Amino acid sequence: MGIGDGAEQFATKVRGIRKIIHIDMDAFYASVEQRDNPELRAKPVAVGGSRERGVVAGSHEARQFGVHSAMPSITAKRKCPDLIFVKPRFDAYKAISLQIREIFAAYTPIIEPLSLDEAYLDVTENLKGISLATQIAEEIRARIRAETELTASAGVSYNKFLAKLASDHRKPDGLFVITPKMGPSFVETLPVRKFHGIGPATARKMARLGIGTGLDLKSQTLEFLQHHFGKAGSYYYWAARGVDERPVRADRIRKSVGAENTFPADL
Repeated sequence: MGIGDGAEQFATKVRGIRKIIHIDMDAFYASVEQRDNPELRAKPVAVGGSRERGVVAGSHEARQFGVHSAMPSITAKRKCPDLIFVKPRFDAYKAISLQIREIFAAYTPIIEPLSLDEAYLDVTENLKGISLATQIAEEIRARIRAETELTASAGVSYNKFLAKLASDHRKPDGLFVITPKMGPSFVETLPVRKFHGIGPATARKMARLGIGTGLDLKSQTLEFLQHHFGKAGSYYYWAARGVDERPVRADRIRKSVGAENTFPADL
């Protein structure tokens, strides 16, 4: 992940501060199942897997027991004995995702979907001429609730990295804004494991190097981070300073495809 080439950085400086929104649907798959089946409402639900095998996506009620996305179902069942397993309906999720995308498109054509349930929007110059990105985020969340009966969390900031951090900050059904003034200090206080782009393995490696927070990361030199993390080191260096020049790409090409295999016995 790079910060962007010189042309992109120059364009950003010319345009001034960008207005980026990250929208993340709350427990999307499970929430759709609870919406469509009243018997599942207010109960711990896991979409996918079974009582013995596979991985799951949990409802808010299941997450209170420590059940999280991509957790093996046997582990989820151990954490939540009353967990209800539901077979996924991807056609339904895709249809609702397209419905939500149409809401986004009423405000901006610059939409970068990350999955069925989350996307970045650049609303610096938007179709409705609204000056406040926060107002746009509020309107989008209200329309999603009214038109789909589902909730979404939103993060608003001046770059993609911080907008995603912001949407995570007040989940579920929340809205949080990270301004240019508060961005760098906000990043310093966060554990690095909460940084988008730092997975469990990288977080463990950073811990071995004495890096546990954004401030620890900010204390490292660019050369040190590039030595230990290669090209990603540059991204980590600038992210720790609240800097991310990556544009929202409406023409983003999918570079990976997720797949899951469940074996009959643990390997």
